[in-house]
Amino acid sequence: MKTVGIIGGLGPETTSEFYLEIIFSCYQKNKKSRPPILIWNVPLEYKIEEDLIMKASGEEEYLPYLKEAAKRLESGGSDFLVMPCNSLHIFIEEIRKSVNIPVLSIVEETASLLKSKNINEVGIIATLLTIKNKLYETYLIINQIKQITPIESEQQEIGKLINNLVLNRYDDIDRKKLTNIIENLTKKGLSTVILACTDLQLLIPKIEGVQIYDTMKILADATVNKLLD
Repeated sequence: MKTVGIIGGLGPETTSEFYLEIIFSCYQKNKKSRPPILIWNVPLEYKIEEDLIMKASGEEEYLPYLKEAAKRLESGGSDFLVMPCNSLHIFIEEIRKSVNIPVLSIVEETASLLKSKNINEVGIIATLLTIKNKLYETYLIINQIKQITPIESEQQEIGKLINNLVLNRYDDIDRKKLTNIIENLTKKGLSTVILACTDLQLLIPKIEGVQIYDTMKILADATVNKLLD
């Protein structure tokens, strides 16, 4: 079994959920032993994190942290790396160049899954940085999938929700707000939505007639497959 290195702490609760998802999913496929996992919790300053989530600014300050994390995990014995954070995949190529082991992409894995299910239009719930950098749009266009995003005021609300999540101060009111935003997207005729921010898996709502894909779960499944490959 391979060893996976997780660039974590972005945010911490999502990293812990991602870790558990790998453990339990691996058990369903291989009951011989638990998977070897290394995690580096990125020691990020809170102000840098808040600026990225709320203002989609200061992203360049992340790159040294991410490259350092990748190198530490590689030197620790990881066979491949994953980063359960959508927005910071704007740096996926820089991270890949910083190490000599594979780095899975949550964006590539998600686009591949949607294509395999013959989905041609999706709603995207993500950070402003993800939307601004056309992180998903680029891959979706390649796969002939149309992206629909929330209106500007709702996008601002999403930023507040995500910031609450990473600071562990969310509640059912936040879940209701997310539900309303998704329901507004479905009024445009959508039946498929992806949560393109892994922190949002903590608030996944159930909406009748709407298929909601959690990108954290998609990356976790890809990670398990790579571990057992």
